[in-house]
Amino acid sequence: MKRVRKRPQGNESRATVRRNEEQLSWKKRKLVDIHQALNSDPVDIDTLRQAAGSEGGLLTDDIRRKVWPKLLSVNVYNLPAKPSKDVREGHKDHRQVVLDVRRSMRRFPKGMRLDERGVLQEQLIDIILDVLRRNPQLHYYQGYHDFTVTFLLVVGERLTIALMEKLSNHHLRDFMDPTMDSTKHILNYLMPILERVDPELHDFMIRAEVGTIFALSWLITWYGYVLSDFRHVLRLYDFFLASHPLMAVYFAAVIVLYRKEEVKSSECDMPSVHHLLSKMPQDLPYEDLIGRAQSLFESCPPSLLAQSAALQSHSIIAISSFKDFQRSTLQQRPDAVLRKQLQKRHEDHLALPMNTPNQFLKMAVWGLSATLGAAALAVAQTAMNWAPEFLSQLF
Repeated sequence: MKRVRKRPQGNESRATVRRNEEQLSWKKRKLVDIHQALNSDPVDIDTLRQAAGSEGGLLTDDIRRKVWPKLLSVNVYNLPAKPSKDVREGHKDHRQVVLDVRRSMRRFPKGMRLDERGVLQEQLIDIILDVLRRNPQLHYYQGYHDFTVTFLLVVGERLTIALMEKLSNHHLRDFMDPTMDSTKHILNYLMPILERVDPELHDFMIRAEVGTIFALSWLITWYGYVLSDFRHVLRLYDFFLASHPLMAVYFAAVIVLYRKEEVKSSECDMPSVHHLLSKMPQDLPYEDLIGRAQSLFESCPPSLLAQSAALQSHSIIAISSFKDFQRSTLQQRPDAVLRKQLQKRHEDHLALPMNTPNQFLKMAVWGLSATLGAAALAVAQTAMNWAPEFLSQLF
Protein backbone atom coordinates (compact mmCIF):
# COMPACT_ATOMS: atom_id res chain seq x y z
CA MET A 1 0.00 0.00 0.00
CA LYS A 2 1.42 3.34 -1.03
CA ARG A 3 2.14 5.62 1.90
CA VAL A 4 0.80 9.15 1.46
CA ARG A 5 3.22 11.84 2.57
CA LYS A 6 1.72 13.96 5.29
CA ARG A 7 1.52 17.59 4.31
CA PRO A 8 2.48 20.18 6.90
CA GLN A 9 -0.37 21.89 8.60
CA GLY A 10 -1.16 25.45 7.56
CA ASN A 11 0.26 27.01 10.72
CA GLU A 12 3.41 24.85 10.51
CA SER A 13 3.96 25.78 6.87
CA ARG A 14 3.49 29.49 7.55
CA ALA A 15 5.89 29.29 10.50
CA THR A 16 8.56 27.69 8.30
CA VAL A 17 8.12 30.34 5.63
CA ARG A 18 8.32 33.07 8.26
CA ARG A 19 11.54 31.64 9.72
CA ASN A 20 13.09 31.45 6.24
CA GLU A 21 12.09 35.04 5.53
CA GLU A 22 13.52 36.20 8.84
CA GLN A 23 16.79 34.42 8.15
CA LEU A 24 17.04 35.92 4.68
CA SER A 25 16.20 39.37 6.05
CA TRP A 26 18.92 38.97 8.70
CA LYS A 27 21.49 38.08 6.05
CA LYS A 28 20.42 41.01 3.90
CA ARG A 29 20.87 43.41 6.79
CA LYS A 30 24.27 41.98 7.56
CA LEU A 31 25.41 42.27 3.94
CA VAL A 32 24.25 45.87 3.79
CA ASP A 33 26.08 46.69 7.05
CA ILE A 34 29.30 45.10 5.75
CA HIS A 35 29.02 46.88 2.40
CA GLN A 36 28.48 50.25 4.08
CA ALA A 37 31.35 49.65 6.52
CA LEU A 38 33.75 48.78 3.69
CA ASN A 39 32.82 51.92 1.77
CA SER A 40 33.00 54.30 4.72
CA ASP A 41 35.99 56.62 4.80
CA PRO A 42 37.74 55.66 6.97
CA VAL A 43 36.56 52.06 6.86
CA ASP A 44 34.21 51.26 9.75
CA ILE A 45 36.40 48.58 11.29
CA ASP A 46 34.24 48.20 14.42
CA THR A 47 31.24 47.16 12.31
CA LEU A 48 33.41 44.69 10.38
CA ARG A 49 34.68 43.17 13.62
CA GLN A 50 31.16 42.87 14.92
CA ALA A 51 30.02 41.21 11.69
CA ALA A 52 32.90 38.72 11.80
CA GLY A 53 32.17 37.79 15.39
CA SER A 54 28.38 37.67 15.26
CA GLU A 55 26.18 34.80 14.09
CA GLY A 56 27.16 33.43 10.70
CA GLY A 57 30.45 35.31 10.58
CA LEU A 58 31.30 36.81 7.20
CA LEU A 59 28.92 34.47 5.35
CA THR A 60 30.85 33.95 2.07
CA ASP A 61 34.41 33.72 0.77
CA ASP A 62 33.75 36.75 -1.47
CA ILE A 63 33.13 38.82 1.64
CA ARG A 64 36.13 37.32 3.43
CA ARG A 65 38.38 38.40 0.57
CA LYS A 66 37.26 41.98 1.25
CA VAL A 67 37.02 41.99 5.05
CA TRP A 68 39.96 39.87 6.17
CA PRO A 69 42.52 42.35 4.76
CA LYS A 70 40.77 45.22 6.56
CA LEU A 71 40.75 43.33 9.87
CA LEU A 72 44.54 43.01 9.54
CA SER A 73 45.15 46.44 7.97
CA VAL A 74 46.45 45.03 4.69
CA ASN A 75 46.26 47.16 1.54
CA VAL A 76 45.16 44.86 -1.30
CA TYR A 77 46.60 47.35 -3.81
CA ASN A 78 50.08 47.11 -2.32
CA LEU A 79 50.72 43.39 -2.02
CA PRO A 80 54.10 41.63 -1.92
CA ALA A 81 55.35 40.15 -5.17
CA LYS A 82 55.10 36.43 -5.77
CA PRO A 83 57.97 34.49 -4.19
CA SER A 84 61.11 34.41 -6.30
CA LYS A 85 62.42 31.19 -7.80
CA ASP A 86 65.29 31.06 -5.32
CA VAL A 87 63.10 31.39 -2.20
CA ARG A 88 63.82 27.77 -1.24
CA GLU A 89 67.57 27.87 -1.74
CA GLY A 90 69.54 27.39 1.46
CA HIS A 91 66.62 28.03 3.81
CA LYS A 92 67.05 26.19 7.11
CA ASP A 93 63.35 25.27 7.32
CA HIS A 94 62.95 24.15 3.71
CA ARG A 95 62.99 20.41 4.40
CA GLN A 96 60.57 20.57 7.36
CA VAL A 97 58.14 22.82 5.49
CA VAL A 98 58.10 20.46 2.51
CA LEU A 99 57.47 17.46 4.77
CA ASP A 100 54.59 19.21 6.56
CA VAL A 101 52.98 20.42 3.34
CA ARG A 102 53.23 16.99 1.75
CA ARG A 103 51.35 15.58 4.76
CA SER A 104 48.61 18.21 4.51
CA MET A 105 46.41 16.46 1.94
CA ARG A 106 43.41 16.37 4.28
CA ARG A 107 43.34 20.16 4.39
CA PHE A 108 42.46 20.39 0.69
CA PRO A 109 38.90 19.99 -0.62
CA LYS A 110 37.78 16.45 -1.27
CA GLY A 111 37.65 15.66 -4.95
CA MET A 112 40.29 18.23 -5.90
CA ARG A 113 42.36 17.01 -8.84
CA LEU A 114 45.86 15.85 -7.96
CA ASP A 115 47.51 18.33 -10.31
CA GLU A 116 45.51 21.23 -8.83
CA ARG A 117 46.42 20.20 -5.31
CA GLY A 118 50.04 19.83 -6.36
CA VAL A 119 50.11 23.41 -7.64
CA LEU A 120 48.61 24.70 -4.38
CA GLN A 121 51.06 22.70 -2.29
CA GLU A 122 53.99 24.19 -4.20
CA GLN A 123 52.52 27.66 -3.65
CA LEU A 124 52.07 26.84 0.03
CA ILE A 125 55.76 25.93 0.40
CA ASP A 126 56.87 29.10 -1.37
CA ILE A 127 54.54 31.34 0.66
CA ILE A 128 55.76 30.00 4.00
CA LEU A 129 59.43 30.27 3.07
CA ASP A 130 58.91 33.74 1.59
CA VAL A 131 57.32 35.05 4.81
CA LEU A 132 60.11 33.50 6.88
CA ARG A 133 62.83 34.88 4.61
CA ARG A 134 61.34 38.37 4.75
CA ASN A 135 61.07 38.15 8.56
CA PRO A 136 64.21 36.49 9.95
CA GLN A 137 63.02 37.11 13.53
CA LEU A 138 60.26 34.52 12.95
CA HIS A 139 60.80 30.80 13.47
CA TYR A 140 58.74 28.15 11.72
CA TYR A 141 56.67 25.76 13.81
CA GLN A 142 54.75 22.64 12.81
CA GLY A 143 51.16 23.78 12.39
CA TYR A 144 52.04 27.06 10.68
CA HIS A 145 51.20 25.45 7.34
CA ASP A 146 47.66 24.75 8.61
CA PHE A 147 47.19 28.48 9.04
CA THR A 148 48.64 29.28 5.66
CA VAL A 149 46.62 26.76 3.64
CA THR A 150 43.37 28.16 5.07
CA PHE A 151 44.15 31.59 3.67
CA LEU A 152 45.54 30.23 0.40
CA LEU A 153 42.31 28.35 -0.35
CA VAL A 154 40.25 31.53 0.16
CA VAL A 155 42.30 34.54 -0.97
CA GLY A 156 45.05 33.29 -3.28
CA GLU A 157 48.83 33.46 -3.21
CA ARG A 158 49.84 37.13 -2.95
CA LEU A 159 47.17 38.17 -0.47
CA THR A 160 48.01 35.10 1.64
CA ILE A 161 51.61 36.30 1.87
CA ALA A 162 50.46 39.71 3.14
CA LEU A 163 47.95 38.30 5.62
CA MET A 164 50.33 35.70 7.00
CA GLU A 165 53.11 38.25 7.36
CA LYS A 166 50.84 40.52 9.38
CA LEU A 167 49.46 37.66 11.50
CA SER A 168 52.92 36.23 12.09
CA ASN A 169 54.12 39.53 13.54
CA HIS A 170 51.06 39.99 15.75
CA HIS A 171 48.55 37.25 16.66
CA LEU A 172 50.98 34.37 16.03
CA ARG A 173 54.16 36.14 17.07
CA ASP A 174 54.68 34.23 20.33
CA PHE A 175 54.30 30.87 18.60
CA MET A 176 57.21 31.83 16.34
CA ASP A 177 59.85 32.27 19.03
CA PRO A 178 62.96 30.05 18.94
CA THR A 179 61.50 27.96 21.80
CA MET A 180 57.99 26.95 22.87
CA ASP A 181 58.20 28.82 26.17
CA SER A 182 55.83 31.58 25.07
CA THR A 183 53.39 29.09 23.56
CA LYS A 184 53.30 27.11 26.80
CA HIS A 185 52.74 30.33 28.72
CA ILE A 186 49.73 31.22 26.55
CA LEU A 187 48.30 27.75 27.18
CA ASN A 188 48.65 28.45 30.90
CA TYR A 189 45.73 30.88 30.63
CA LEU A 190 43.37 27.94 30.12
CA MET A 191 43.31 26.52 33.66
CA PRO A 192 42.69 29.85 35.46
CA ILE A 193 39.67 30.39 33.18
CA LEU A 194 38.29 26.97 34.09
CA GLU A 195 38.96 27.61 37.77
CA ARG A 196 36.88 30.79 37.74
CA VAL A 197 33.96 29.26 35.86
CA ASP A 198 33.83 25.70 37.20
CA PRO A 199 36.11 25.00 40.20
CA GLU A 200 34.94 21.39 40.41
CA LEU A 201 35.97 20.68 36.81
CA HIS A 202 39.24 22.52 37.33
CA ASP A 203 40.06 20.47 40.44
CA PHE A 204 39.24 17.23 38.62
CA MET A 205 41.67 18.11 35.82
CA ILE A 206 44.35 19.12 38.33
CA ARG A 207 44.01 15.76 40.11
CA ALA A 208 44.21 13.99 36.75
CA GLU A 209 47.41 15.93 35.99
CA VAL A 210 46.25 16.30 32.40
CA GLY A 211 47.86 19.69 31.87
CA THR A 212 47.00 21.71 28.76
CA ILE A 213 48.97 19.98 26.01
CA PHE A 214 45.73 18.51 24.63
CA ALA A 215 44.83 22.02 23.42
CA LEU A 216 48.19 22.77 21.77
CA SER A 217 47.11 21.91 18.21
CA TRP A 218 43.87 23.81 18.74
CA LEU A 219 45.71 26.98 19.65
CA ILE A 220 48.58 27.01 17.16
CA THR A 221 46.35 26.26 14.14
CA TRP A 222 43.20 28.08 15.28
CA TYR A 223 41.51 24.64 15.21
CA GLY A 224 42.27 24.15 11.51
CA TYR A 225 44.13 20.94 12.23
CA VAL A 226 41.38 19.27 14.27
CA LEU A 227 38.21 20.26 12.38
CA SER A 228 37.27 18.29 9.27
CA ASP A 229 34.61 20.66 7.94
CA PHE A 230 36.25 23.65 6.25
CA ARG A 231 33.13 25.76 6.84
CA HIS A 232 33.67 25.50 10.59
CA VAL A 233 37.33 26.45 10.21
CA LEU A 234 36.40 29.56 8.25
CA ARG A 235 33.76 30.53 10.78
CA LEU A 236 36.35 30.39 13.57
CA TYR A 237 38.90 32.33 11.51
CA ASP A 238 36.33 35.09 11.03
CA PHE A 239 35.87 35.18 14.79
CA PHE A 240 39.55 35.05 15.78
CA LEU A 241 40.67 37.63 13.20
CA ALA A 242 38.23 40.08 14.74
CA SER A 243 39.17 39.28 18.34
CA HIS A 244 41.90 39.52 20.95
CA PRO A 245 44.91 37.21 20.30
CA LEU A 246 43.98 35.07 23.33
CA MET A 247 40.44 34.39 22.12
CA ALA A 248 41.49 30.95 20.85
CA VAL A 249 42.33 30.05 24.47
CA TYR A 250 38.91 31.20 25.65
CA PHE A 251 37.34 29.09 22.91
CA ALA A 252 39.34 26.11 24.18
CA ALA A 253 37.93 26.78 27.65
CA VAL A 254 34.32 26.79 26.45
CA ILE A 255 34.89 23.51 24.60
CA VAL A 256 36.17 21.88 27.79
CA LEU A 257 33.29 23.39 29.77
CA TYR A 258 30.80 22.17 27.16
CA ARG A 259 32.18 18.63 27.62
CA LYS A 260 32.54 18.82 31.39
CA GLU A 261 30.16 15.94 32.12
CA GLU A 262 32.15 13.68 29.79
CA VAL A 263 35.38 14.79 31.44
CA LYS A 264 34.17 14.25 35.01
CA SER A 265 32.71 10.85 34.05
CA SER A 266 36.06 9.58 32.79
CA GLU A 267 38.79 8.00 34.86
CA CYS A 268 40.62 10.68 36.83
CA ASP A 269 44.02 10.10 35.32
CA MET A 270 46.12 11.81 32.67
CA PRO A 271 45.83 9.20 29.85
CA SER A 272 42.03 8.96 30.09
CA VAL A 273 41.31 12.70 30.24
CA HIS A 274 43.94 13.57 27.65
CA HIS A 275 42.59 10.94 25.25
CA LEU A 276 39.04 12.24 25.67
CA LEU A 277 39.88 15.90 25.16
CA SER A 278 42.30 15.26 22.31
CA LYS A 279 39.47 13.88 20.17
CA MET A 280 37.58 16.95 19.00
CA PRO A 281 33.85 16.39 18.35
CA GLN A 282 32.88 17.51 14.86
CA ASP A 283 29.28 18.41 15.74
CA LEU A 284 29.94 21.20 18.23
CA PRO A 285 27.39 24.05 18.45
CA TYR A 286 29.88 26.56 17.09
CA GLU A 287 27.71 29.68 17.20
CA ASP A 288 26.71 28.98 20.77
CA LEU A 289 30.33 28.37 21.80
CA ILE A 290 31.49 31.55 20.08
CA GLY A 291 28.92 33.51 22.07
CA ARG A 292 30.05 31.84 25.28
CA ALA A 293 33.70 32.61 24.52
CA GLN A 294 32.88 36.28 23.97
CA SER A 295 30.98 36.45 27.25
CA LEU A 296 33.78 34.65 29.07
CA PHE A 297 36.36 37.06 27.69
CA GLU A 298 34.33 40.00 28.99
CA SER A 299 33.82 38.50 32.46
CA CYS A 300 37.38 37.13 32.80
CA PRO A 301 39.64 39.39 30.72
CA PRO A 302 43.33 38.52 30.33
CA SER A 303 44.31 41.34 32.66
CA LEU A 304 42.33 39.67 35.45
CA LEU A 305 43.76 36.24 34.72
CA ALA A 306 47.31 37.59 34.59
CA GLN A 307 47.15 38.19 38.34
CA SER A 308 47.61 34.45 38.74
CA ALA A 309 51.10 33.63 39.95
CA ALA A 310 51.65 31.24 37.05
CA LEU A 311 51.03 34.05 34.56
CA GLN A 312 53.04 36.90 36.06
CA SER A 313 56.55 35.99 34.99
CA HIS A 314 56.24 36.12 31.23
CA SER A 315 55.36 38.83 28.71
CA ILE A 316 53.29 37.91 25.65
CA ILE A 317 54.15 39.97 22.58
CA ALA A 318 50.73 39.50 20.98
CA ILE A 319 49.05 40.98 24.07
CA SER A 320 51.47 43.85 24.64
CA SER A 321 51.25 44.97 21.00
CA PHE A 322 47.51 44.41 20.53
CA LYS A 323 46.34 47.95 21.33
CA ASP A 324 48.80 49.43 18.86
CA PHE A 325 47.70 46.86 16.29
CA GLN A 326 44.05 47.78 16.81
CA ARG A 327 44.81 51.48 16.42
CA SER A 328 46.61 50.77 13.15
CA THR A 329 43.39 49.41 11.65
CA LEU A 330 41.23 52.46 12.39
CA GLN A 331 42.30 54.88 9.62
CA GLN A 332 42.10 52.63 6.55
CA ARG A 333 40.79 54.05 3.30
CA PRO A 334 38.10 52.16 1.36
CA ASP A 335 39.24 50.12 -1.63
CA ALA A 336 37.68 52.57 -4.07
CA VAL A 337 40.03 55.29 -2.77
CA LEU A 338 43.03 52.97 -2.70
CA ARG A 339 42.32 51.95 -6.28
CA LYS A 340 42.22 55.58 -7.44
CA GLN A 341 45.47 56.29 -5.62
CA LEU A 342 47.11 53.36 -7.40
CA GLN A 343 45.81 54.52 -10.77
CA LYS A 344 47.05 58.05 -10.08
CA ARG A 345 50.54 56.76 -9.27
CA HIS A 346 50.60 54.79 -12.51
CA GLU A 347 49.47 57.81 -14.49
CA ASP A 348 52.10 60.02 -12.86
CA HIS A 349 54.84 57.51 -13.65
CA LEU A 350 53.70 57.11 -17.24
CA ALA A 351 53.64 60.89 -17.67
CA LEU A 352 57.39 61.17 -17.12
CA PRO A 353 59.08 62.78 -20.17
CA MET A 354 60.69 60.23 -22.47
CA ASN A 355 63.61 62.52 -23.40
CA THR A 356 65.02 62.83 -19.89
CA PRO A 357 67.14 60.51 -17.74
CA ASN A 358 63.80 59.29 -16.40
CA GLN A 359 63.18 57.56 -19.73
CA PHE A 360 64.46 54.28 -18.39
CA LEU A 361 62.32 54.63 -15.25
CA LYS A 362 59.26 55.24 -17.39
CA MET A 363 60.00 52.21 -19.54
CA ALA A 364 60.50 50.09 -16.44
CA VAL A 365 57.19 51.25 -14.97
CA TRP A 366 55.46 50.61 -18.28
CA GLY A 367 56.87 47.09 -18.35
CA LEU A 368 55.80 46.46 -14.77
CA SER A 369 52.32 47.78 -15.52
CA ALA A 370 52.07 45.50 -18.54
CA THR A 371 53.09 42.55 -16.40
CA LEU A 372 50.93 43.24 -13.37
CA GLY A 373 48.18 45.34 -14.89
CA ALA A 374 45.82 42.54 -15.74
CA ALA A 375 46.01 41.11 -12.26
CA ALA A 376 45.64 44.52 -10.63
CA LEU A 377 42.65 45.37 -12.80
CA ALA A 378 41.08 42.01 -12.03
CA VAL A 379 41.44 42.65 -8.31
CA ALA A 380 40.07 46.16 -8.77
CA GLN A 381 37.08 44.90 -10.71
CA THR A 382 36.37 42.33 -8.01
CA ALA A 383 36.64 45.06 -5.39
CA MET A 384 34.02 47.12 -7.20
CA ASN A 385 31.64 44.36 -8.12
CA TRP A 386 31.42 41.75 -5.37
CA ALA A 387 28.92 43.53 -3.14
CA PRO A 388 26.36 44.66 -5.76
CA GLU A 389 26.40 41.22 -7.40
CA PHE A 390 25.95 39.40 -4.12
CA LEU A 391 23.31 41.77 -2.88
CA SER A 392 21.38 41.42 -6.14
CA GLN A 393 21.19 37.66 -5.56
CA LEU A 394 19.42 38.23 -2.27
CA PHE A 395 17.11 41.17 -2.97
